[in-house]
Formats: sequence, structure tokens, C-alpha cells
Amino acid sequence: MQVNLSYTGNFKGLNESDLQQLTKRYGKNVFKDGHRYGFLYTIRDIIREPMFLMLLIACSIYFILGESKEGFLMLVAIFFVTAISVYQEVKSSRALLALKQFTEPKVIVVRDGKEKIIYSEELLPGDIMKLEEGNRIPADAVIVQANDLTVNESILTGESVPVDRNPEAGLNQIFQGTTINSGMGYASVTATGNDTRLGKLGKSISSIQSSKTLLQNQIGRFVKIMAGFGFIAFAIIWLINFLHSGDVIQSLLLGLTLAMSAVPEEIPVAFSSFMALGTSRMARLGIITRQPQTVENLGAVSVICLDKTGTITENKMQVRKLYDFETDQMDDLLNQQTVKNRKLLRYARLASEADPFDSMEKAIVELYGNNPGPGDQAGWNMVYEYPLEGHPPMMTHVYFSGSDLLVTAKGAPERILRICRLDDPARQKLESIVLQMASSGYRVMGICSTLNHTGEYPEKQDDFNWEFNGLLALYDPPKSNVQQVFEKWYHAGIKIKMVTGDYMETAVNIAKQTGMKQVEKGITGDRIMQLPEEELQKEVFDVNIFSRMFPEAKLKLVEAIKANGDIVAMTGDGVNDAPALKSSHIGIAMGYKGTDIAKQAADLIITDDNLDKISDAILQGRKIYNNLKKAIRYIISIHIPIIFTASFPLLLGWKYPNIFTPIHIIFLELIMGPTCSIFYEREPAESNLMDKAPRPPKQNMFSGKELLLSIVQGFIITLGLLSQYYYYMMHNLAIDFVRTIVFTTLILSNIFLTLCNRSFEETLNKTMRYKNSLVPYTLSISVIFLISILFITPIRNIFQLTGIGLHHFFICLLVSLVCTGWFELYKGWLNYTRG
Repeated sequence: MQVNLSYTGNFKGLNESDLQQLTKRYGKNVFKDGHRYGFLYTIRDIIREPMFLMLLIACSIYFILGESKEGFLMLVAIFFVTAISVYQEVKSSRALLALKQFTEPKVIVVRDGKEKIIYSEELLPGDIMKLEEGNRIPADAVIVQANDLTVNESILTGESVPVDRNPEAGLNQIFQGTTINSGMGYASVTATGNDTRLGKLGKSISSIQSSKTLLQNQIGRFVKIMAGFGFIAFAIIWLINFLHSGDVIQSLLLGLTLAMSAVPEEIPVAFSSFMALGTSRMARLGIITRQPQTVENLGAVSVICLDKTGTITENKMQVRKLYDFETDQMDDLLNQQTVKNRKLLRYARLASEADPFDSMEKAIVELYGNNPGPGDQAGWNMVYEYPLEGHPPMMTHVYFSGSDLLVTAKGAPERILRICRLDDPARQKLESIVLQMASSGYRVMGICSTLNHTGEYPEKQDDFNWEFNGLLALYDPPKSNVQQVFEKWYHAGIKIKMVTGDYMETAVNIAKQTGMKQVEKGITGDRIMQLPEEELQKEVFDVNIFSRMFPEAKLKLVEAIKANGDIVAMTGDGVNDAPALKSSHIGIAMGYKGTDIAKQAADLIITDDNLDKISDAILQGRKIYNNLKKAIRYIISIHIPIIFTASFPLLLGWKYPNIFTPIHIIFLELIMGPTCSIFYEREPAESNLMDKAPRPPKQNMFSGKELLLSIVQGFIITLGLLSQYYYYMMHNLAIDFVRTIVFTTLILSNIFLTLCNRSFEETLNKTMRYKNSLVPYTLSISVIFLISILFITPIRNIFQLTGIGLHHFFICLLVSLVCTGWFELYKGWLNYTRG
């Protein structure tokens, strides 16, 4: 989408009529790394999977043995397995592509003499870019106009100190991937894509891969263990069958049956699908996750560190009070319409940017415009500027009007009071006024000036011969929904901490208005830097207000909270917030007011700056993790009876040692795979998810405690299957009949297990009302498959089954209900005991 903006500069830029030809010549402004992706590469990855290779071997063995029907059936099964895998991969890839489009950076360019916003990939050589503080530079360019422009080039040079850039030869080049540290300017694009310096170095900002998450590592370890178990089991089953029969090929086929039943290849697929589809769904809610794996940490967030201005507050500043030091008068704009301290307001306006983007400066400019008078800014021309710097910060502008020189500055009151060299009584009086203003929730600003400075401008802005002019108090009201949002977070067991550059008293006042807890204690940024790490970790545990914060202090704070074992989410919108955003487990940037560098550093972007979207993000994170856990527990529960039914009779020397073949296993996989990775992903959030405390950050989804119920479920189903197996075998019924009974019971058990595992707390009475459009389709597939193998003779013969009477089917139905339904009684009993 392109948005036309007003433009008052002298640049014309490219002509729209030339864009098509230039795009054909230079291509898109994207980094091409030489890797190829597409359908054939997806197929290549699938056929490298262990399960696919085992299926292929089993299929080949059937043809070698002359069992062509079974061989062709295996080919059909392989086709369906591949199709399902491709479908899941394509769906995940499309979700990730949509996510990438959501996070694609944009840039302001001048075309046909007007400013417009385009995606950075549409940049072309010759474009004029407008660059501001916090922007990541999207292409190589030369500066054509600059105002106090400094650039951080650490990605190219390794040096973190920003460098000055201006139109002067030798200082006018800027490069893709570097960031605007301060100021603003216009630059003409000279190179894009692989032709940039970064492209020639072979670096792509977007291609940097994160390390694997805790859950990914847990899944990897579990799958490796099960794969190792499958290989050992394969060898044992093959050897035992070979010793009994002397048939190498047939024994190999039976060994593969157990190996296929042991490898839970659905789990990694489910993880990828859940994360990719979950992030796509969140994007439609206005919550952009830059990496799908971010979802894993979302559900475990236990501390949220919030920037005050624009996150907790509206970011709509209003000047409420002006205190004139010279006249000792206070203008209270709540009770009066006009400003009496006109000189103080004029100096505040002169110390602000001509075209401000900061909300405080906008408030000053608005008030100044509404109170016109003699001596206005029109007669003064700015000739020099000291940018905002230091902590606490200040900024200075130098003006000429005829032969007169005026220097004005504004900044944090303590810095302004320090440089004005006031006597103790005056300083104490002013500090008292500042404290009163801050205690009322106002952001306070000091104003000073000097007239007719002579000689060279000092290197540091502090070193002018300053005269104190007065104080401005600005008010930024809390957002209307903040208190309700905070109540949600507290109810969900999440601690809230305010991190602000304001005075402690201002922060405490806003905190009390919004219902924050434990706001009596606070720590300043300077204090954080002084405290040893262990002592700081103890302090931050109970303290929720952090004032006069600066980048280094924010970073140290986040590290201390992390060291206490919490999962930290941090909000930020500026260049100085980037280190803390990057260090936190989940950095959150606001879509409207966030700078490019903050968005690049963040893991999560809230597109409409609505604080309640963070609640939605946490709920979605908990839902996705909870549903993934259901899917994994389901897979483990259903794999246990398959493994033991395929191995136990052989190991115990039963009359019918091998009841399953690869055909039975692969068609069970066709049912289980989609159930795991598609059905459970669609499950809605359970109603009590936000009533629980965050899960422990290092919780292992595959620990004995986590999987105990699933293992018990699996063993009870196993007991039911083996009991029928043994009973009918001992009554000398044919192996085809025994196989039919066991296979039918297993399929029915799978259907009921799918329904029971929709919740590990709520019974079917409630879960059947959950809205999941896939329920009828999932159940229908299983029922159609069951009817086909029982009643369609050719299919039944391929599966080596036989017809059974209605009373035997009801026995299978009853056994499967008992072996899975006990869990519903268990959940009901738990709910009853909890009241």
C-alpha cells in the first residue's frame, strides 16, 4: 500500500513512468543467496526422512516377495503420506511468507516530487530516500541533505560508536544494513540488493538464523531416542524372526514394522505446523511475530517490562504548567486559557525542532501556536544545533537575528539546574517545585538560555554561560484500558514492571492511576548500574518501578530479571531500546510509534499499539503450546499400543507372533499424522488458560511427570488389545480373525483417544462444545477407513482381515470405550474434588 504524504523539499526523485524499465534493469532490492526453494526441494527433503525410506524399503520387499497387491497398496500409501507432508509444508511456508510480508520494512521516498511510502524491496538506484532516527538503511546511498545525521555502522565495521554523515565528499556515503542513530536527512540510492556493500560481503540481515529453542531441542532429543530404540528393536525383531523362520527378507519386513511404529516422526512436523500456522493466525489479529518460535516463549512470560510513554500512556502530551523563574509565576493551564509566561514558552519553542516528531515538542509547538505574541520565532534563524544526548538528556539550538545571538536549551531538570550554577536556596526551591510537578504525574522539563555568546561554540553544550528560565510540566494521560489489561495480567500470574526515563514521582503517580501493585519502592538507572549483579537480582524481584532509565541500565535490568529465572517480555520503541529488546526473551515493539531499529530488534510487533494485544498474544502463545502438548501426548499414547502389540507376542513366543505388517502401520500413520498436526492445531483456547500461572520456563514436555498420564493411557489401550489378542488366539481362532479384532479395536481406540485428549481437565460434556471445524472430517476419515477394511472384500483381503459378526464388533467397541473412557471418569473425579 502506498500513502501520499506532504512534501516541501526541493527533490524530484524518480519519475513513476520510468519505474518499470528500472525494475527490469536492476531487479528487486533483495538479497539473493543462491539457495533454491520450491516444490522439488520440498519433495527432496521429504524423501530424506527416515519414515519415507523405511516405507520405500518395505514397498520394495513386497515386490521382491511377489506380493504385488501389497506393493501397489504401499505405493498408494506412500503417495498419500507424501501428499500430506507436502500439504503441511506448503501451508506452513505460505504462513511464513505472509508473516514475512507483514514484517517487510518500508521506506519514504521522493518520486515525481512527492513523498510516498514503499516497501524497501521496491527501492531503485536513483531513488531519493528520507531517513530518520531509528531507520535501518535499506540500500547503499549518498547523502544529499542532512541535519545532525549520525549512523551506526557496526554491522560493517564492528565499531559501535556512531559516525557523522553529511553531503560533504568523503562523509556522504551510507550503506545498507547500517542504522540512523540520530538526526534526519535525504539520500540518493546508488546500489540495491546484491550490488550493495553488504550484499557483496554475502551478508543478509533477514537470513540470520536464531539458535534452536528449548522445546526444539527437547523434541530433537526425544525423536533421536525413539529412533535409536526403533533401530535396536528392528534388529532384535529381525533376528528373532530370522532364527525362527530362516527367511531373511520376510524377517526384514517384520522388523521394519516395529521400527516404523516406534519412530514418532509426526512430532517435529506438528511443532513446525503449530508454530507457523499459529503465527499466521496471530498476524490476522494484528500481532506480528518475527520468528515462529517466539510463540514458545509467549506462553511462559512471567514478567512484562513496560515503557511508560506511549505504551501505558496515550503519548498525547499537553503542557499543563509553566513556571517562570524570573517572575516566580506559575501558569496553570487547567484553570486558564492564555499563557502569561510568554518568554519562557518562546524559549521552549526555540529549543525544539522546527518540524518536531517527539510528542513533547509537538505539545510545545501546539501551545506556542495557540498563543501568538511579539518576539515570535520568525525573526530567528538557527545556525547550529547540539543534538539530544547524555543522561539525563538535553539539547541546544543556536540562533541569529540580525546581530543578536540567542542560545536556548531544554532537558531534564536536574541537568539544566546543574549547568545553570544556581545558588543553594534557588536550587532547593526549584527542586521542590519539580518534585511537586512530578508527584502529580507530570513530565517535567527545564528551560535555559544565554544571550550574545562570544567566541567559539563550546565542544559540550553544558559549557555555555547558561541562565535558568523556568520549568514546563507536561501531562500524558494513561490509556483508558490499561487498568483492565493489568488486571488480566495479574490474574494470569504475570508481574508488571514500569521502565521509564521520567522522575520516580511521575512514574509512581501513573502507576497508581493504572492499578499497578507494589509501587512504593523504586530504583533509578544510576542505582542499577552501581549494584553488584547478585544484589540487583534480589532488588528487582520486589521492585516494580524503574525511573531515570537509560539504555545500559535497561539492558542490565533485563539481564537481572532473566537471571532470576523469569521469562521477560520488554516493550520499546526507540533506538536506545534495541539492546534491551534484543536481550529480553520477547521484545515487543509498537507498530505505529516504533522505530525501524526497534521493530528489527523486537520479536513481536503490535500493529495498532493496543496494549491489550499483548494479552491476546500471551493467550495465543499459551493456546498453541497447550494444543501442541495435547498433540504430542496423543501421539505417544497411540504409539505405545502399536509398539507393544507388534513386539510383545513375538518376544513371549505366542502362537501368532507377528500380527501387524507395514501396511497396517502406514495406514494408521495416515490417520494419526493429520490428527496430530492439523486437528489439534485448530483446537480453541481452553477457558481457564489465563487463570493459570505461567508454566515454568524450563519445563520439559517429555519428562516422566508430563507424560505419565499419556503413558498410562497407552498401556491401558495396550492391555485391552493384548487381552483380546490372547483370548481369541487361545480359543484357536484364525490369525486373520485375531488381526481383525485387534486392528478394529485399535482404530476405535484411536477415535476415542482423539476426543478424550481434547482436554486434560474438561470432560467430553464440555469439549464436545469446542468449536473445531475439523472434528467431523477427522472422525469421518477414521470411520470410512474402518468400514472399508471391514466390508469391502478386496481391501479387507489386502489388509489380511476377515469378516466379523456384529456382537464381535460391539466387543471391540466396548473394549476401546473402556480403555479410553476411564480418562473421562478420572477428569470428572478431579473436577469434583476441586469443587
